[in-house]
Amino acid sequence: MNTDRRKDVDLLIEEFWKKGYLTLYRKYGTYLPEPSNIGGFEVDVIAKQKENFAIGINLIDQDFKNPAELKNKLAYLAQRQTRGTNKKVQLFVGVSLINFKYAKSLMDELDPETKRNVKLFQISDKPEFSFQRENKSEKILFS
Repeated sequence: MNTDRRKDVDLLIEEFWKKGYLTLYRKYGTYLPEPSNIGGFEVDVIAKQKENFAIGINLIDQDFKNPAELKNKLAYLAQRQTRGTNKKVQLFVGVSLINFKYAKSLMDELDPETKRNVKLFQISDKPEFSFQRENKSEKILFS
């Protein structure tokens, strides 16, 4: 198992949590089952918020080597609907900082209806820092 891919899935799940989604299936997890392929495409996360479902994928450098296939994948996954109610299923796409502009340009090529159903965001580790350490090292200007 690639630890970078696991960390990317963890960051993708954090994005779902920020939006209020509950994770149902996830790749590289311990307690949750892995999601099955959707239309032959691998997905990393499937989540739910009340009656709304969402799919999450991470794009890696290898995905950008074939832009036509990637565009096909994005369009297919963004057009998914639930079986009974035919509600749109939101697609969350995590991309590294290096490939973000390229992914954004691919998104611009999609039709507006499909594009509206995709949330593109950067996957990156946020540096952890403490304000307490910084405050202690500063000199007091006013007393």
